[in-house]
Amino acid sequence: MTFQTNKKSEKARKTRLILLVHEGGTQTNLKAIREAIDQGKINAEISAVVSDKEDSLPIIDKISPDYICLSGWKKIIPNQLVEKYQNKILNLHPGLIPDRIDGSVGNPDSTNALWNKGMYGNKAIQNFLDQKATYAGSSIHFLTLDFDFGPVLGRTFEKVLADDNAESLYVRLKKKENELYVEVLEKLCKK
Repeated sequence: MTFQTNKKSEKARKTRLILLVHEGGTQTNLKAIREAIDQGKINAEISAVVSDKEDSLPIIDKISPDYICLSGWKKIIPNQLVEKYQNKILNLHPGLIPDRIDGSVGNPDSTNALWNKGMYGNKAIQNFLDQKATYAGSSIHFLTLDFDFGPVLGRTFEKVLADDNAESLYVRLKKKENELYVEVLEKLCKK
C-alpha cells in the first residue's frame, strides 16, 4: 500500500509527511489530512503512506520526513526511530494523556479523564464505557520512549451518552479525532 508523491514544481517548500496506517483500518485520518492539504489548510505534502504490513524503516530513512503521523498503526515503533525523530512522530491515542506522566486530565464536567494507557481501538473505547466515564476522548502527542506518553499537542472530548455502545461512541469520537489531527497539523505545518 506504499505510494509516494512529489510536488517539486511548487515554489514554497511544503512540510513532508509520512503516514503510517493500519492496513485493516478505515483510513479516516488519512482522508481528513488529504482533504485538508487539498483545501490548503495544511501546508504539507504526503510523501508516503505505509501500511503496518510493511517495513517502514527503509521508507522513512529514504524520505527523511518532517513529521511521521501514526494513524491506527498497530506496531511498536523501534526506539532508534523514536530517538532519531524526537518530537517528529505524532501519535493519536484513544485516551486523554496528561501533560506530565504523573498527572491527570480533567473532563469538561471536572471528573478525571481516562488515559487508557496501553489500549487502542475497540478495547480503549469499551474501557470508557466499562469505567462509566462521563467523557471519552483522544490525544495527539509526540511519541517518546515512555510508552503512550509524550508532549501533548491536542485533545478532544466526547460526552458519553446513556445509550452509547462502543460503536456509537467510536463514530462520534472518530469524527472529532479527524478534526483534531487536522488542527494539530495546521499548527505544525504553518506556511
